[in-house]
Amino acid sequence: LLLATTLTHAQTINGAGSTFGAPLYSKWSESYNRETGKQVNYQAIGSSGGIKQIDTKTVDFGATDDPVKSEDLKTKGQHQFPTAIGGVVAVINLPGVEAGQVVLDGQTLANIYSGKINNWKDPAIKKLNSKISFPDMKISLVVRADGSGTTAVFTDYLSQVNKEFKDSIGSGKVVKWTGDVAGGKGNAGVSAMVKQIQGSIGYVEYSFAKQGKLTYVSMLDKKGKTIKPDDDTFAEAAHSANWNIPGMAVNLNNQNGWPITAATFIIVYEATTPQTKEVIKFFDYAFIKGDKEALALDYVPLPEKVKNSIRAEWR
Repeated sequence: LLLATTLTHAQTINGAGSTFGAPLYSKWSESYNRETGKQVNYQAIGSSGGIKQIDTKTVDFGATDDPVKSEDLKTKGQHQFPTAIGGVVAVINLPGVEAGQVVLDGQTLANIYSGKINNWKDPAIKKLNSKISFPDMKISLVVRADGSGTTAVFTDYLSQVNKEFKDSIGSGKVVKWTGDVAGGKGNAGVSAMVKQIQGSIGYVEYSFAKQGKLTYVSMLDKKGKTIKPDDDTFAEAAHSANWNIPGMAVNLNNQNGWPITAATFIIVYEATTPQTKEVIKFFDYAFIKGDKEALALDYVPLPEKVKNSIRAEWR
């Protein structure tokens, strides 16, 4: 009976964290279960929650979009590796506007989220969208209510392109927003709130915008060219990344291609245990057979060279 219980436990692995990567992990888990009979349970509770749960060993792996520093990993006896690349997009609720029709640049988006721009008829928005007739309507800000890697990615980008935003709000999984904001839990919560609040703007991982049929905003890239989010523009942003750094903690923001791009990461303990081995088997399966599923959800699979480097570290 004890042996049977141990074997059953080994067929199930538990993870928690990033809502950014949740749609992909869910799809990979379904395929893995069909092919191997093994179960992967994943709770999309936000990056801060994922880090907390792996730190307390409540789960077999944690997931975050804000990579943990290599010195912290070393202290905790943990190992970190990326799994895929995706993009963060601004989504809006404005009558008569289609997805991708409104264009913003980083400076203007940062000024909106710092409260400096608070009406859709603001001249800075009109300058970028001369053919759109914006309503005289207050901009309602929607943000993450939980500690979020998506927030860390989004605020890091805004801090890179707008010094005033960096000085007043800064970057991180949790920041102190100014003025009135509405908070949603997870990417799904932000998506739901933007749908409910007319005149609102929020930020979510692109697959949530696509699946939820939200009105996303196009951006000006660092060259001043209008660009839309998709797997090609995310891949362009990641193309020249230097992955050969501790913990592979790459920063893909404000590169060529989509300007708000990030990798999402998994954290496990370095000690070899049956559960950690099962986690590695699952993600190795995903690296071998999961690229099509990633692309279908508008994530970008890791380059083969990066996958091989991860496998070498696993060994």
